[in-house]
Amino acid sequence: MRTYIIGNDGVVLCRGAPATVSDGEIVVASKKELQTAPLNGKRLLALWNALPGVEKRRKVGDRKALIDQLWSAIENLPDPEPRADPKRPSKQDVVIAMLRQPEGATVDEVASVTGWQRHTVRGVFSGSLKKKLGLTLASAKEERGRVYRIAERASA
Repeated sequence: MRTYIIGNDGVVLCRGAPATVSDGEIVVASKKELQTAPLNGKRLLALWNALPGVEKRRKVGDRKALIDQLWSAIENLPDPEPRADPKRPSKQDVVIAMLRQPEGATVDEVASVTGWQRHTVRGVFSGSLKKKLGLTLASAKEERGRVYRIAERASA
């Protein structure tokens, strides 16, 4: 169901009833609600003139006719573009997540996930993680090679 929020700056389409409405905003979901909304002639005229592709008006004229035309124009507004997916984590965030896991990660594992070369992975460990972020890396020789983990700081 399409719900509209009428504010001072125009009409906004919502997919459902909004959780909160700011001062001065009116929520309508039908032509009848628009007809009974507390909108004076000046505000109706401003809403009409704010719509894209309509012939601008200077006078309200017949209020009921203006509301009928306003509702038709609002209903014909295109749906807003869906929002983009949330931002993907950076490669550095992925590396930190890998190193925080109990099993840790080898340089080769990090290189295969990030697409970096081995020397770049070692540079990130030394420069970004240790020097810039102040993380403590622990490494241990295991069956699968040298495994790196972010060491938990000892509480004082």
